[in-house]
Amino acid sequence: MTLYNYFRSSASYRVRIALELKGLKYDYVPIHLSRSGGEQFASNYAEVNPEKLVPTFVDAGGSVITQSLAIIEYVDETHPDPALLPQTPMDRAYVRSIANLIACDIHPVDNLRVLGYLKNVLNVTDEQKSAWYRHWVEEGFKALETHLVRESRPGGRVGTLCFGDKPTLADLCLVPQVFNARRMQVPLDNYPTIQRIVEAASAIPAFERASPGRQIDSE
Repeated sequence: MTLYNYFRSSASYRVRIALELKGLKYDYVPIHLSRSGGEQFASNYAEVNPEKLVPTFVDAGGSVITQSLAIIEYVDETHPDPALLPQTPMDRAYVRSIANLIACDIHPVDNLRVLGYLKNVLNVTDEQKSAWYRHWVEEGFKALETHLVRESRPGGRVGTLCFGDKPTLADLCLVPQVFNARRMQVPLDNYPTIQRIVEAASAIPAFERASPGRQIDSE
C-alpha cells in the first residue's frame, strides 16, 4: 500500500491515523504542497491523482482511491478491526455527521488552495486571510461544540472521545482540524469539550505516530 500525502495536510493526517489504528504498513510518499510551487502540480503526480490534491491511496492491487473519507471507509471495510464506525445505523449517522461537519464544512474553505487563491488572485492581505480562516473555523467549532455538549449528557454518545471511548471516524477528523487551528492561532477557549476530546485522542499511540511532527517530510 502507498500513501501520497503531506505531513501538515488535515486530510492526509486523518488517513495516517486510520492506517496506524489498523496497524497497516504502507509506503509513505511525501507531496510537499508549498515547496517549489507545489509538488502536487507536477505532471507525474497529476497522472496519479488528477485532482492534484492529497491524500492519494494506492492499495496492494494498484487501485487508486482519492478523498480522505473514502480512503478511510475503504480501509475500515477491508480491515474491520478495530472498527471506525459504530454498529447501529443511527450511531453511524451521528459519527459521520461529526466527520462531515469538519471535513465538508470547515476544512474545504480553509485549505491551502483556497487560502492561496484569496492571497494570490483576490489580493487579500495576510490579516484578511487569517480573519477568513478564523471565521470559518470558529463557525464550525461553535456548532460542533454544541453537538458534543448535547451528546455528553447522560445517555448521550460522547465519552472520552466523540463516540464513547474508542476512536471513530469523527475523532480522525477532529484531531487534525484542531492541530491546524492551533497552528493558525485560532483561540480555542470557547470549546472545552473539543479540547478535552482532542487531548484524550492525542494520547492514543496511533494518533501520536500519525502526528505531523513524526512524519519523514516534517519541517
